[in-house]
Amino acid sequence: MAMGSVRTKVIAAGLVLAAAGGVAAWQLLPLGESGHGAIRVGTTDHVSALDPAGAYDAGSWALYSNVYQSLLTIKPGSDTPVPDAASSCAFVGQKLTTYRCELRSDLTFTGGRQVTAEDVKFSFDRIKQINSDQGPAPLFNTLASVKAEGLSVTFNLSAPDATFPFKIATGAASIVDKERYPAKALREDGKADGSGPFTLTGYKPRTSAELKPNPAYKGQAKPARSAVTVRYFKDSAQLDQAWKDHQIEVAHRDMPPAVLAALNPGLKDTRYQTSGGTEARHIVFNVRPGSAVQKPAVRQAMAASLDRSKIAADVYKGTVTPLYSLVPAGIAGHSTPFFDTYPSPSGATARKLLTDAGVATPVSLTLGVNVRGANLAEAEEIKRQLESTGLFQLQIKPVDAWEDFQKAYAAGQFDAYTLGWIADFPDADNFLAPLVGKDSSMNNGFSDKAAEDLIARTQSFQDRGEASNDFRELQRVVSQQIPLLPIWQKKDYVLSRESVTGLQYLSDGTGVWRLWELNWL
Repeated sequence: MAMGSVRTKVIAAGLVLAAAGGVAAWQLLPLGESGHGAIRVGTTDHVSALDPAGAYDAGSWALYSNVYQSLLTIKPGSDTPVPDAASSCAFVGQKLTTYRCELRSDLTFTGGRQVTAEDVKFSFDRIKQINSDQGPAPLFNTLASVKAEGLSVTFNLSAPDATFPFKIATGAASIVDKERYPAKALREDGKADGSGPFTLTGYKPRTSAELKPNPAYKGQAKPARSAVTVRYFKDSAQLDQAWKDHQIEVAHRDMPPAVLAALNPGLKDTRYQTSGGTEARHIVFNVRPGSAVQKPAVRQAMAASLDRSKIAADVYKGTVTPLYSLVPAGIAGHSTPFFDTYPSPSGATARKLLTDAGVATPVSLTLGVNVRGANLAEAEEIKRQLESTGLFQLQIKPVDAWEDFQKAYAAGQFDAYTLGWIADFPDADNFLAPLVGKDSSMNNGFSDKAAEDLIARTQSFQDRGEASNDFRELQRVVSQQIPLLPIWQKKDYVLSRESVTGLQYLSDGTGVWRLWELNWL
């Protein structure tokens, strides 16, 4: 998923009282089973929509993991979907075009109404019907129709899709109450009705989300034991300050690179966990007519000029690794086509590419960036590198609010923009189809028949290992067209106070944010 880097993410404003302000009175916080106040979790990700039909980003899906249920989910340390709201799910026949789930009979929404198969059908139908520019509809490009009968839900697919079980284990497949959500529009009253481990009792956009354990929850997760307050911070500096001032007990995505680089076992009252090194960051190119980067030669010249190692070392203090593939290292199907074509930064190579294509220099372009974490420093380093060749002139366009940034790049307001990506599920398809497939979530106007055919082939293999050659060929095709340019990948870092347990289960790179695992000692 994209996140405001990034799901991405990838996956950022405000806090409960003030940017670096006082701590809420302890006795006024919601109480958990232990008698302590709510565990306060800080993040620079944030929620673009409480309605699952309107968001495809890390911050929103993190909250969905806790408020809503999906038919399937991913357990900690696993890469195989297991039942959550469903009692069982399986493909029907060998063609991988019909998938059926049996819904549990003991589920209720927070309003008290029983969850039905009709609610499941309604939830999927409205995603396709609304088709929000910032929503998850591209993830369900193979979903043709949904049928509900009794407790059975049958998904009819337009083409074989072995990844479909993974897709319905994500936040995109959150089940909503058909009596509380409009069928053809997003719900915008600031509330959420789900059947997940928590009930959302309060929400302030870009500020906070108050979560109370849901005693009626039935599913794969263990019952939540402590109330949780999620605090949304504008940037890494504010998150770091809140951590130093003991305004939060858990910090996740993203502390400043210098802080992450300095983590060590000797730190006082600090536990930390690293996992899932598949978070990726890209430069996405607007290839629509009229864009300064519409011609492939311009994008190729930028790829030839980029020094990823310097970005990793100078901006991120070695906490990220240069990435030369859309599929990160550690995921089956990884290859290095961008390194094979552009093994080292070369202004001479870039100049030849532009000259041969008849492109006048310097090429002037805009670079959009969402202001959080080290994003602005990263953009400035990209600008410095490209302009040092004498071939480019970049104008950085910073956007504070993640929602505004999403709308701006979807509308084609930038020639290029930086964006993070976090896996929705642990399969190479999730780093390719949503990014370079037809009607991709990147909203950059890219479409390629060869890429489409390869994506369809990779989704037809139930044995995912058999798709490896096609994944490598797909990445080679993309490295020639360059609708987006990979920059780096990183691990996931979680910090907590010694008084809190469960941080090792909070996040593991599967896209599920397990706040129910957190508890006071």
